Amino acid sequence: MKRTFTNEQRRAQIVTAAIETIAELGYAKASFARITERAGLSSPRMISYHFADKDDLVQQIATEVCTAGGEFVVDRMRGAETHLERLRAYLEANLEFLRDHPERIAALTEIGPHLRTAAGEPHTSTTAQDFSVRTLADQLAEGQAAGEFRDFDTRAMAVLIRSAVDSAGRRLREDPDFDVESYTREVVTTFTLATRSEPTP
Repeated sequence: MKRTFTNEQRRAQIVTAAIETIAELGYAKASFARITERAGLSSPRMISYHFADKDDLVQQIATEVCTAGGEFVVDRMRGAETHLERLRAYLEANLEFLRDHPERIAALTEIGPHLRTAAGEPHTSTTAQDFSVRTLADQLAEGQAAGEFRDFDTRAMAVLIRSAVDSAGRRLREDPDFDVESYTREVVTTFTLATRSEPTP
């Protein structure tokens, strides 16, 4: 299908409606009929015109949510002058994005078990984290090379950090009293002390 401005607008409209529907009803109940109704479209065939099937649609949701989150985090990190500041910005931005986009995160959580790799295999929590873990481990290694971070296993630390971030997404969805601001402060303090090269006062 040829991509035009109108087609891209329609695809975006469908993705937004699908995110809202999945966040509200869950993956199983988010049928094309339900998404069509929420998007204000005349027929589910309009979704089928833009997406091969539900798997294609949820893959696009995952791509768009992850891309938006990644761009938000990178933008927040851009002004950091030290590696420690970059780590702080990384943590704060990730948790802020989770807090400010509950529908996106709820939809991503719902579709996670149904996503497939390029080889058609089901994604696991490990494969879903893999790119983020690798890029974060590289960032931590740069901080070590600059002498700002102590000597530690960068992949293990990256897994710990991503686990702290990802668990906040689940907690936000399940616990209405979860204080993400307090959680952010504690996460930043924890990983600042855990990574920096200076001895703790």
